[in-house]
Amino acid sequence: MVGVSDGAETLASTPGFAEWSFPAEPGAVRTARTLVRDTLREWGMHALTDVTVLLVSELVTNSLRYASGPIGVRMYSRAGPFLLVEVSDPLPEPPRERVAAEDDEGGRGLQLVALASRRWGTRPGNTGKTVWFELALPG
Repeated sequence: MVGVSDGAETLASTPGFAEWSFPAEPGAVRTARTLVRDTLREWGMHALTDVTVLLVSELVTNSLRYASGPIGVRMYSRAGPFLLVEVSDPLPEPPRERVAAEDDEGGRGLQLVALASRRWGTRPGNTGKTVWFELALPG
């Protein structure tokens, strides 16, 4: 799958890099939030925890809603003066930003990503897509 390697256990222990793969099941969102929160705590990035957890939660939820295969999450803290986060799934179509009405219960996930991140985008792969975002490192 795009953005997810078979060696996630080994790569997850690389300093400044973490990677996980989740089945497309409802518990994936909670598990992703927990792992992202714990990893950022280990990396000493407390200031980025809340926003990163929120954005990962939104992107994993989108993947869960539209894709049926595994969902991958990667984080790089040594990608420059920012934290790079990627969420991958096997669905090749890129997500579409919607304009949600005031009373809509959904449709704001990509708007949140666009507003809260330094930059964001998508890239296709051989078997799916990756949605990524960057958050500026404090300091």
